[in-house]
Amino acid sequence: MTASPGNRRLVRGFLAGMLAVAALVLPAAPASAIEIEGSGLTIAATPSATTNYLFRGISQTRQRPALQGTLDVQHDDTGLYIGAFVSNVSFLGTNATAEIDALFGYRREILGISFDLGAVYYAYPGSDTHGLAVLDYWEGVLKASKEIGDFKLMGTVALSPNAFGRSGTGIYVEGGVDIKLPFDFVGNLRIGHWDLQKNLRFGTPDYTWGSVGVTRELYEGITLNVTWSSTDISKRQCAPNAGPQGNLRPGGQHICGSTFLATLSRAF
Repeated sequence: MTASPGNRRLVRGFLAGMLAVAALVLPAAPASAIEIEGSGLTIAATPSATTNYLFRGISQTRQRPALQGTLDVQHDDTGLYIGAFVSNVSFLGTNATAEIDALFGYRREILGISFDLGAVYYAYPGSDTHGLAVLDYWEGVLKASKEIGDFKLMGTVALSPNAFGRSGTGIYVEGGVDIKLPFDFVGNLRIGHWDLQKNLRFGTPDYTWGSVGVTRELYEGITLNVTWSSTDISKRQCAPNAGPQGNLRPGGQHICGSTFLATLSRAF
């Protein structure tokens, strides 16, 4: 079967992104955060390229590749941190092309459990939804994790007073486990549920999603993750289109179904 010109462009774009990440990270020393002497600050950065940007099981790029970056600055004595995440995005009915998240919070280990209490501001600069909705929103997040032998257990609870698209109160809960496997592989399992107040505005019903994947370091801190992900949202109920009275209504987009994705990253 011959690939279509559109698919060939996507493949070339993704391969170019992979090469850009590789060019950035290959000359570097083994992955490690940078400690600024005398300041108590630790800086970590992670560039990555992925075949599909999924957020809580839903594609933010309409099944297209994404180039991403994460920056984290933490004060080790206090546990306070600030950070940022950037990625390209694509939402039908808007001209949003980028997501820029601001993160800040507090990390501490108590009784062998690592806690992360913080907030995230999700911003989509320059987005235009033709007056129907504002995409930007805040979210408070509590994360906890604990390592037990070859297992790392983790959980997340997030609350937004007015979630994506001004869809009202959003409550998100997620659990997961990472498992050390033979030959330096790590298995990943995640299950999450998002409860949303105004489903028509968000564009989906309340939903549950899950993923299973495997991660392995390939070379000098360069890590490959391959994941299968799916939601319980039907095609008919998936994703917002412009509707009457300033609402968003389900439009049958192909962004909520089962999918495989691969991500190449390098933590500094």
